[in-house]
Amino acid sequence: MQGRDDPVVVAIDGPAGSGKSTLAERLAVELELPYVNTGLMYRAVTLRALREAIDPNDEGALTELARGIVFDLDPDSKPPRLRIDGRPPELGLGSAEVEGAVSRVARHPALRALLCEEQRRLGAQGAVVEGRDIGSVVFPGATLRVLLLARHQTRATRRALERESASVTDVERAIAQRDELDAGNVPAPESDLQVDTTDMDPQTVFEVVLAAVRERLRGAS
Repeated sequence: MQGRDDPVVVAIDGPAGSGKSTLAERLAVELELPYVNTGLMYRAVTLRALREAIDPNDEGALTELARGIVFDLDPDSKPPRLRIDGRPPELGLGSAEVEGAVSRVARHPALRALLCEEQRRLGAQGAVVEGRDIGSVVFPGATLRVLLLARHQTRATRRALERESASVTDVERAIAQRDELDAGNVPAPESDLQVDTTDMDPQTVFEVVLAAVRERLRGAS
């Protein structure tokens, strides 16, 4: 039960292409909360592992690598958002190479436990946090746990638009593989609100979720 003095945490879960990042960032601005994209943390570990030629199957080496990465929030950005070793996330985190390896890296329990604690630290004073296990593992007691859903084809089309050189067919295949890997990495999502974004524009999704957050906050006051 959310108390009036508890930090406000909004947990946004959902598969790739469901609209997590768009929604989470807008909510953070509206609610004047930090925005924590936990997927970038796994991508940061993956990118560094690729650069240092660390085997994606080596749980110990990956976990030790992650211990050397400093995650914090940039107080000068609006909203405050994730920094990695004191800098904004680099473009390489969105590369096809990282995309193809991140689910294999993220499957290791020791690494997930380490980053889970980091995520809790970043959101301890309140935040909008997005990721695949935020409502079920990281912040099960969040103010509101949201699960975004969308049809497979819709998600692929959205991702293809983000990556202008990619075909929908290629992205659809990659998303199917990512879904299969992610399903083995995290428990079934737990949520207070499920929103199918297939036929909804981002503004409508934002309004629906914001109304639910405000309703929860009124109930806690």
